Amino acid sequence: MSARYALVEAEKAQFHIADMCRWLGVSRSGFYEWRDRPASVTADRRTRLKTMIREIFTANHETYGYRRVHAVLARSGEAVSPESVRALMRELGLVACQPRPWRPVTTLGDGAHPRIPDLIRRDFEADRIGTKLVGDITYIPTWEGFLYLATVIDCHSKAVVGWAMADHFKTSLISSALDMAAKRIRIEPDAVFHSDRGSNYTSEEFATVLAGHRMRQSVGRTGVCWDNAMAESFFGALKNEWLHRYVFTTHAKARGEVVRYIEGFYNRRRLHSGLGYRTPHEVLHPKRELKLVA
Repeated sequence: MSARYALVEAEKAQFHIADMCRWLGVSRSGFYEWRDRPASVTADRRTRLKTMIREIFTANHETYGYRRVHAVLARSGEAVSPESVRALMRELGLVACQPRPWRPVTTLGDGAHPRIPDLIRRDFEADRIGTKLVGDITYIPTWEGFLYLATVIDCHSKAVVGWAMADHFKTSLISSALDMAAKRIRIEPDAVFHSDRGSNYTSEEFATVLAGHRMRQSVGRTGVCWDNAMAESFFGALKNEWLHRYVFTTHAKARGEVVRYIEGFYNRRRLHSGLGYRTPHEVLHPKRELKLVA
């Protein structure tokens, strides 16, 4: 019955109350009694949930859809269904930042080094940290020219364990990112490092760097971006959730926001659906107690 009264209340600007009550088989007196009664426990809970949802949405930089908001509520012990969260977010007008239309970006190699195999074959799952890593390069436009970002992602934890930025994309850039990764996690002997067939990744110089870390090299096929989908997906999140909100005048400002996203949000606070809505940091350091910021 309450649902029918709620429908009458919602549509009273469009139709006469008496007509709607007749159509729905309820009495006008019952509707007015329902409308004027003190707020119910359910209404109070909805109000409380709306406040919590708005705080979670704002604290996570308006990047969370209803599934991640629901995960935060569940982690705090709040019993509520995903669909209820979805409905409340709709009522509040909360819409997570939307990805721009995605256009596959392919890397055209120089045709060299056909000897390097694809050891991943689009399987980006790993049962341990430091056994399978992926890397890629993207660019960030600024008024000072492009700032290039190289990343290394651990497939088990989904964490960005290595990164480096510079005004060039020479082999030293990707080597620096891998060196950082080796300092932050233990890279297992014969671990796989996967990338596209960009000339820097297939260079003899980078092969020497990988050998120094006792890693096996893997590359996707030329022109097939899905062969390095995990790295591409991270760059999509970085740009859609963060960088597209800014116009950078300097490399320094762009660098600051990239670090803020990777280390302050993505690794430590952003719940990852592929990790059962845990953070990469929680997988890297499962024994540490982390306070999740709502």
